[in-house]
Amino acid sequence: MGDSFTLKIDGIVGYVSDPGLDEKVHSLQHQGRLEILLIQPQDVARHRLRAVTDKGTECQIIIPREQRLGDGAILLLNSERAVVVRITEQRWLRLLPLTSSDALGLGYFCGNLHWRVRFEADTILVALEGPEEDYLARLSAFIETGRVRRILSE
Repeated sequence: MGDSFTLKIDGIVGYVSDPGLDEKVHSLQHQGRLEILLIQPQDVARHRLRAVTDKGTECQIIIPREQRLGDGAILLLNSERAVVVRITEQRWLRLLPLTSSDALGLGYFCGNLHWRVRFEADTILVALEGPEEDYLARLSAFIETGRVRRILSE
């Protein structure tokens, strides 16, 4: 724990929700031997990644293409410790286009910038993968003209 070497991870052992594995991880957690590796939502699809656990262990992750990182993925499980992935919460920018034409324009704009989006009723949600101010600056032509309104999250 907190070792100065790099832990090489070459696959996912399973998930904390898997029967049998859940009890082992829980036991190690009570012994203070559970390490959490926080990963940003945009890094979930990556198969090569370097990150540091909450206890300071540097991890070099190289997993097969058929595996995918996810919340609760167990990267290491032995009698000494467990390393489990936790995904940080995705932040979203909520945008409400004034008209359907504005919605098409906004969708086209977001697509050209390769922004990840979701749709909820009349709103377009843009996944924030950087400072919110950067996104608002890029969207200023839409917002300042009233074609799009920013909706503050509840």
